[in-house]
Amino acid sequence: MATKDNVPDWLIPNRVYDVLKWVGLLVLPTCAWFIGVTGPAWGLADVDAVVLTLNALGAAVGVIIGASSLKGAADEK
Repeated sequence: MATKDNVPDWLIPNRVYDVLKWVGLLVLPTCAWFIGVTGPAWGLADVDAVVLTLNALGAAVGVIIGASSLKGAADEK
């Protein structure tokens, strides 16, 4: 089990985890939705590619924080 004095190197620090979780679960999907809705009205080029990229980034952040959570939960047992 990891303690504050003996934190494994692979573990994402709590503050970084919280920020990544907020960005991956709220900010990126919301930005993707907003650009997808308003982009065509403003004549933005490649709206679909921008939306796809933002959603892919959100998924990647989710995988990173999910892997950290699973690894941490497995090591606590």
